[in-house]
Amino acid sequence: MKSGEHAAVGAVVGSVAALLLVGTESLPLLAAFVAYGVLLSVFVDLDHFLLSRVVVGDWRHLRLAVTNPRVGLIEQEKVFAGYDDVLRPRRLLSHHVVGGVLVFGLVAVGLGGVAVFSAVVLYAHVLCDYLRDLGYA
Repeated sequence: MKSGEHAAVGAVVGSVAALLLVGTESLPLLAAFVAYGVLLSVFVDLDHFLLSRVVVGDWRHLRLAVTNPRVGLIEQEKVFAGYDDVLRPRRLLSHHVVGGVLVFGLVAVGLGGVAVFSAVVLYAHVLCDYLRDLGYA
């Protein structure tokens, strides 16, 4: 999915999860959770560039996204063109690894509520990626 689509999913899922976890007693805290959900849902995809570096052996995909803003922001399907078959199954695995480490780390430092929220948002992100890969979304 494109970043804008993940941002929309992160906003919806983050809003519902934040309402359930925080309620409406603290609107600034509620807004912070929603903003965090949107950012998390979008920026978790940066792991694709690290994965690409490991699999391909260089930073060509990151360079393309950074040096050509149109591709990096609008035509994102072109970023990994030619390597999608190699990267696609691994990118979902990397999301699980990143999510697991993040959630465990948050629990370890005593932020259980943030950990649950992060797990819900990342679950929605990965589910949307699966649905897109299967042609349902």
